[in-house]
Amino acid sequence: METPVLTAASPADIRAAADAFRAATPRARARNIAVGIGVSEAELLATRVGGDGVTRLDGDLAALVMRLPELGRVMLLTRNDAVVHETTGTCAGGERMAAHAMGLFGGEEIDVRYFFRRWKTGFLAEDGPRLSFQFFDADGSAVHKVYSVAGAADVPGTDLAAMRALAADFAAADQSDAQPVTPIAPTPERDVSEIDHDAFHTDWRALTDTHDFFGLLRRHGVSRRQAVRHAPADLARPLDARTAARRVLTAARDGGVPVMTFVGNEGAVQIHTGVPGKLVEAGPWYNVLDPAFNLHLDETQIDEAYVVVKPTDDGIVTSVELFDAAGALVLQVFGKRKPGIPEREDWRALVASL
Repeated sequence: METPVLTAASPADIRAAADAFRAATPRARARNIAVGIGVSEAELLATRVGGDGVTRLDGDLAALVMRLPELGRVMLLTRNDAVVHETTGTCAGGERMAAHAMGLFGGEEIDVRYFFRRWKTGFLAEDGPRLSFQFFDADGSAVHKVYSVAGAADVPGTDLAAMRALAADFAAADQSDAQPVTPIAPTPERDVSEIDHDAFHTDWRALTDTHDFFGLLRRHGVSRRQAVRHAPADLARPLDARTAARRVLTAARDGGVPVMTFVGNEGAVQIHTGVPGKLVEAGPWYNVLDPAFNLHLDETQIDEAYVVVKPTDDGIVTSVELFDAAGALVLQVFGKRKPGIPEREDWRALVASL
């Protein structure tokens, strides 16, 4: 059964097309349905506002997010087109940098960075016993989601009453089911001939902190993909794109090497630290399926992969970085470390073996 692809559609049109898509593909997720019928995920979710378990949120969404510790255990989800990152725990170590429209939780269980300038719309969705906060950017793409989790005999679940109360504090006066979206044009890469590679590489070798790499890219007008594509071998070397992630994760599991996995988009970056456990291949997806951490990687979306080296005051820091065909950085893997502590030798040996 073919489902028509929508262009400019009313909420009723979107609902009808989504129902047809679900009938043809019963197990499709909201993101797949939205892509399949040609609308954004925010537009699709908004059609449920006003009577189908969805409440539109408004106001300072950053303030809402910084109150997540009130909810107890939750599952946080951040994704891009190639990778989904899910961590379960209690939000702690919250900090908001209002002047920079940023925030974070840096606890042992939940480690996430927020870039609130990209956050335009939020909703509370109720799907049976499960509640979720879902946040979207201007073009309707999801930047971050927070799901309730059920409790067990010895582990409490999410405080659903607190979650509903938090949503009520930020409920919008206008509970419209129509969601306007504004396309976001990608930032074009400079012509590589315009880049002063010698100066860029000199500054790269002079880094003292990995967090300064973004500023270095911006200062030289270099995209991250251009940086690694045209780097000398001592700063970056290519890996096989389709197998790089599974090779890193498998080697970390087999060697008991704790790693830090970073997955992000323009609005959030989510991090998990630990030794990968259960690794499962399912179609194009390669998965980590651990009790408090799930990673889902669509290997067909990975176009380039590199080992990347950055100097710091603590010595060399090495990462494995994966890019999609559009040049977006979709996954980074580091060895477990903290500022002031040198990189682990077992991680360096693992990377050298790739």
